[in-house]
Amino acid sequence: MSLVTPRPIARRLRGQPASDGAGVRLTRVIGTNQLPDLDPFLMLDEFGSDKPGDYLAGFPSHPHRGFETVTYMLDGRMRHKDNHGNEGLLTPGSVQWMTAGRGIVHSEMPEQEQGLMRGFQLWVNLPAKDKMSAPQYQEFGAERIPEAQPGEGVRVKVIAGQVGDVVGPVSQPATDPTYLDIALDAGAAFEHALPAGHNVFAYVYEGAAQVDGEDVVPKGDLLVFGAGDGVRVRAGGAPTRLILVAGRPLNEPVARYGPFVMNTKEQIMQAFVDYQEGRF
Repeated sequence: MSLVTPRPIARRLRGQPASDGAGVRLTRVIGTNQLPDLDPFLMLDEFGSDKPGDYLAGFPSHPHRGFETVTYMLDGRMRHKDNHGNEGLLTPGSVQWMTAGRGIVHSEMPEQEQGLMRGFQLWVNLPAKDKMSAPQYQEFGAERIPEAQPGEGVRVKVIAGQVGDVVGPVSQPATDPTYLDIALDAGAAFEHALPAGHNVFAYVYEGAAQVDGEDVVPKGDLLVFGAGDGVRVRAGGAPTRLILVAGRPLNEPVARYGPFVMNTKEQIMQAFVDYQEGRF
């Protein structure tokens, strides 16, 4: 069924160079002065380099509380460990959806000394009622991320949400997320219906896309969409890849400081106390 009212582009912006962890170079797309957040999404980082000096320092042990981190690896190998005894290896095409809940201390370190390291990390807020829940993981290797082929020249990896009969493995009732990795052959088009109340963004990371007749959107542009019943995209003259992400806004107050995201300043202060006293 064709979209009746495709969502228009409400905002268009470029990511900003940043560094995090022990000096990993990355591009911060959400979580900057120009776009501090997009409820329920708190931050989006793109990392990608074939220069070992840009990523070898990794992300040594650090705490989180009150939100979820979603790591999607495109290339490279990253090992994670936490203070609850969990450990795993993220390889190309794999996804880790970590719910920090009441607190976790973890590290994410490259398991390679050369070659390309590329992917995304998305931070997703938790509702107040879930912020102090027990930490948990949803981890999926590349072979467990299903791919839909809804049209000629279109391949969609469905991490969360649904495309046709293909359902992504990630479930989060609070925000009902959609997370799609869309690959388009030159000139191929894709449209996808989305709930009217959800906030929606897309990020082009290869090639260039045209969105419902708008100007061509190049690699490195983030699009925030306005109201409508879905999104319509078309590749330009070269193969194109983009992520399309949507979620139900929480509409709750946000208090954040570094790796802690709560609802009040007092809760942030308590998070520091709990962390310093070893209660994570």
